[in-house]
Amino acid sequence: MVTYPIAIEPGDKDTAFGVVVPDLPGCFSAGDDLEEAMENVKESISLWLENELDAGRCIPTPSPLEKLVSDSSYKGWGVAVVDIDISTLSDKVERINITLPSRALRRLDLLTKRAGETRSGYLTNLIYSAT
Repeated sequence: MVTYPIAIEPGDKDTAFGVVVPDLPGCFSAGDDLEEAMENVKESISLWLENELDAGRCIPTPSPLEKLVSDSSYKGWGVAVVDIDISTLSDKVERINITLPSRALRRLDLLTKRAGETRSGYLTNLIYSAT
């Protein structure tokens, strides 16, 4: 899971809610209400990240939320974070066989259980978050 801070431009009965993802240049979305805007931005982020991966580029590391809060460009906007499961991005899946000490395997299983993920999903997220 990777968590990106977002800025939300308030909407009203005549104007849609706008959402931008400052860490992902050009990534934005909108919705007629806040709930729709939040769902739409998740899709926008996933597509943006997928395009980057397809182009052979790395996924940008999210900035701390505090950086967005202190950015005067978004004065009067709301801020939030969006969790994106990067293990779902389209990459060809390959089966591998690895060998681990039993203690390391027990630790891995404990960590995956806490995260609510499979071993593969946990290791994939760990790898992508380290780049």
